[in-house]
Amino acid sequence: MRFETKIAVVIRDDLATWQRLNVCAFLVSGIAAAVPELIGEPYEDADGTKYLSMFGQPVLVFEASAEVLTAAHARADARGLPMSIFTAELFGTGNDEDNRAAVRAVPRTELDLVGLAVHGPRNAVDKIATGARMHP
Repeated sequence: MRFETKIAVVIRDDLATWQRLNVCAFLVSGIAAAVPELIGEPYEDADGTKYLSMFGQPVLVFEASAEVLTAAHARADARGLPMSIFTAELFGTGNDEDNRAAVRAVPRTELDLVGLAVHGPRNAVDKIATGARMHP
């Protein structure tokens, strides 16, 4: 099935594995919160055990250098696409309030980005992720 929209996560390529996974989880939660219609129906196994709903379309995860990530951020911003971001400072905070304050303290062009997630039309998201490569 070909979807008209795309969900893409771009994660900086110099992070430890645990950081990459943590960043990815946080970033996709932002997309789910902003675009609830992307969430499919709940799951149920043959025994009737119920499971939570998930995205109804694939999430593509990319890795990129800090420079490519910064360029992707600028392209997403220029296109007006909503995105979630994760900055290096968030590894040192312990709650949502401190996370928001850490981001709020830094101008957009000076953010130390370690990841971003974006949802939008396929071609726009493809252009935003230019230079990133599929995460291994």
